[in-house]
Amino acid sequence: MPAKTPPLPRRGIVWAAVFAGVLIVGTTQAVDYERDIKPLLKERCVSCHGSMKQKGGLRLDAGALIVKGGKHPAIVAGAGARSELVSRVLSHDEDERMPPEGARLSEAQVAALRQWVDEGARFPQDEVIPRAPAEHWSFQPVCRPAVPEVEDKAWVRNPIDAFVKPHPQATPMALLRRVHLDVTGLPPTMEEQARFAKTGDFDAVITELLARPEYGERWARHWLDVVRYADTNGYERDAEKPFVWRYRDYVINALNEDKPFDRFILEQIAGDELPDGSAQSTIATGMLRLGHWDDEPADPAADRYDQLDDIVSTTGQAFLGLTIGCARCHDHKFEPLSTRDYYSLVAVFNPLERPRDGRKEQTVKVDGLEAYVWRESSNKLVDTHVLVRGSPTRPGELVQPAVPAILVKEQPLFANAGGKSRTTQRRLGLAQWIAGTSNPLTARVMVNRVWQQHFGQGLVTTANDFGLMGTAPSNPALLDWLAHWFMHDAQWSLKKLHRLILSSSTWQTAKATDSLQRYRRLEVEAIRDSMLAVSGRLNPKRFGPAMRPGIPAAALEANTDKEKVWKASAEPEASRRSIYAFIKRGLVVPMFETLDLADTVSSCPQRQVTTVAPQALSLFNGEFVNQQARHFAARLRREAGDDPARQIELAWGLALCRGPSATEQEAMLAFLQTEPLEQLCRVVLNLNEFVYPE
Repeated sequence: MPAKTPPLPRRGIVWAAVFAGVLIVGTTQAVDYERDIKPLLKERCVSCHGSMKQKGGLRLDAGALIVKGGKHPAIVAGAGARSELVSRVLSHDEDERMPPEGARLSEAQVAALRQWVDEGARFPQDEVIPRAPAEHWSFQPVCRPAVPEVEDKAWVRNPIDAFVKPHPQATPMALLRRVHLDVTGLPPTMEEQARFAKTGDFDAVITELLARPEYGERWARHWLDVVRYADTNGYERDAEKPFVWRYRDYVINALNEDKPFDRFILEQIAGDELPDGSAQSTIATGMLRLGHWDDEPADPAADRYDQLDDIVSTTGQAFLGLTIGCARCHDHKFEPLSTRDYYSLVAVFNPLERPRDGRKEQTVKVDGLEAYVWRESSNKLVDTHVLVRGSPTRPGELVQPAVPAILVKEQPLFANAGGKSRTTQRRLGLAQWIAGTSNPLTARVMVNRVWQQHFGQGLVTTANDFGLMGTAPSNPALLDWLAHWFMHDAQWSLKKLHRLILSSSTWQTAKATDSLQRYRRLEVEAIRDSMLAVSGRLNPKRFGPAMRPGIPAAALEANTDKEKVWKASAEPEASRRSIYAFIKRGLVVPMFETLDLADTVSSCPQRQVTTVAPQALSLFNGEFVNQQARHFAARLRREAGDDPARQIELAWGLALCRGPSATEQEAMLAFLQTEPLEQLCRVVLNLNEFVYPE
């Protein structure tokens, strides 16, 4: 049956000819490369012949590269009939035709392609050739740039400032409140405010705050977001993870002890394989087991690879800022990460076993501490295959442990376990490479995370994605200077990095819409903890099993399985810091959920900040806030007596780190003529100024 002639194009006169048995349709109007050819090649050809992948050594994402060809010439300019590119799109041989998958090019598309070649394969001589993935900024070695010369010497407190243009500085008391909330998540006490007003020694404040145990409690929560921490498994039964809180306590202690970040990496990936390992370094590997888990999967084989995928994806995002998990079923569509790269990382973790007895999870005994970790029961090597389309029933080629090829010229050594080794040592090989100074990503990713928490936005705004699809750094020279300094001068010390940032003029700028310091609401944990601190009810008890916050009656009634709802802890226990709160994946405390608790299913690079009506309702009408308002009022009566003016002044000082203005004082005195002190306290706890650092 003869092929049907397609409808006439809107432009030009149609001509037709038979070429290789296929009807070719064209127009007398010249084909335009930018309009007709480049979009076609981008849509149908560049996935296999672009900057990411070059089958046959051929790239078709720029005119000059098409003319250049690959292993063989792709076109003969002026002779479409003799050009392989044209013959391939016309071929009926399934091994030869292009594109190899999907629908064939339409007759009009083939005609346009041939006409373009016939007319000389013209393209703009100034066309930008896309850079090869290996040239991507984050894949380059970290080199320290020179510190720029700055005319305004007063602006430069340390090298950070030389990379940033001067901005107006914040007032001293505003900085005091900001640094307390940044470092500890708690507002300064009246005594701390008075001491600073007397000395004005901001550097001493930074030193003191970084030495406090509250620092670890504040900053551990940021890391727990990245590693998808929760106290339960999720899915239907959502069982509690036994002793998982030991990992949370490990992170708090590691930060307070200023454990070097490279050691922090080694312990979380391979703490049980370290020659100088300990019970604590083994507990650190609980990071690998934090993901959600189905205790009765429909397909156990697929579930096994889901668990490995969770580990590989989290490791890639947390430490490398790479979305390697997207290469599970096929080569990554947007990054230079192949399926082979992905399964080479799976091979690193494949020897791990999940201790369990049927549906019941088990822990591992470590020097007598129950540890919630995976285990390698022997040093026996396990074969790992590429799974075709990600299916466990379709094993492909055998792969060995390796890191993404785009990041190295030579693969790191993965020790062949044997002899007295208890494990395969594969994870240790990976961890040593991740924590090495030659790795271009690790230090950049971590200093960016710290910068993000101090400024509200990272130098790279996609904190978990430093790949081709991530955003470019807003200040690449500063990012590289910090990363190099962090590794070589600070010796991976996070506290030194904090001190450098906090003592800079850049961090101490005033907040404004166009400022380096962005207005941003405190996280729910800092809001809740600040309320407890101001009310005088904060319980400083640290570590151990999670406390159970109360669940509002309405939330209990809405839950379909009331037997799974925990019994609330007594108020003193429930008044501990929020990092110790029980996080159940299937039932998040409403106040936490409403105020944007991190996603616990996968790595969370940055909290969402939403503005929705339930937030106002939770903060104004919620039982917790009203309870703290009552305690706050009782404290004001104890410490300020019955004088309304003194009560108002103390309330402003405790909550906002300043005294009330004359207008505020007058308004609140009038308010207290008709409302009780508890209602004034509720108003203070709901002020925007209370839930924003400034």
